[in-house]
Amino acid sequence: MGKTQKSRRELIEKMQRDQARSDKRRTWTIVAVSIIVGLGIIAFPAIKLIQDSRTRNMAITDIGAKAGSAGCDAIIDDKASGLLDHKPDGTKITYSVSPPSSGPHYQNWAPFGKTFYALSDRPAIENLVHNLEHGYTILWYNEAIANDKDKVGEIERIAKAKSPDSARGKFIAAPFKSTDGAAWPAGKNIAFSHWSAGEANVAKGHRQFCAEPSGDALKQFMDKYPATDAQEPNGG
Repeated sequence: MGKTQKSRRELIEKMQRDQARSDKRRTWTIVAVSIIVGLGIIAFPAIKLIQDSRTRNMAITDIGAKAGSAGCDAIIDDKASGLLDHKPDGTKITYSVSPPSSGPHYQNWAPFGKTFYALSDRPAIENLVHNLEHGYTILWYNEAIANDKDKVGEIERIAKAKSPDSARGKFIAAPFKSTDGAAWPAGKNIAFSHWSAGEANVAKGHRQFCAEPSGDALKQFMDKYPATDAQEPNGG
């Protein structure tokens, strides 16, 4: 065999070895990335479960601004209406106040076990008003808050934390879009609403607007208007 042929063969063998090493490195890189991605997929739900578990043991008063610094207005009392006034699902209902604190609503309510909604999964306003009829307090947050990841995180923690005994677990936090009703007072991004039976069977709705998420202010509102003070307190 001539030197030229030998050199050519050695060159080909070297190229083959280099290619094999390159293929091996590529394979291990793919395997490593797959493992990392897989661990991330597994770890994220686990971390979320741990965080939610810790949140459930927190009092809502420890989350968000204190009531005195949350920019909350005085509570508004509304004339209530719509008791047992069930409309077919899909019917557009225009409420007299924004966000609603009473009124006609759909036959079905939002699931009782879910306490927090984002823009992507919120049920119809008309479903949520049915929850008000059963003694729920709803924390509504506007689009300015919905686009603030940190503020939404605070609200979600409030929704998943330990609510006061007065609430009996009847609480939901949900977004309120600009197309859902009339504009809120300037600078107010949070609203609480509750539908109470009132005194002497004169039903009332109650609303309070705040600038910032405040578990402390929310507790004060729910203590003032407990779940038992409702049109149908035994529902849910």
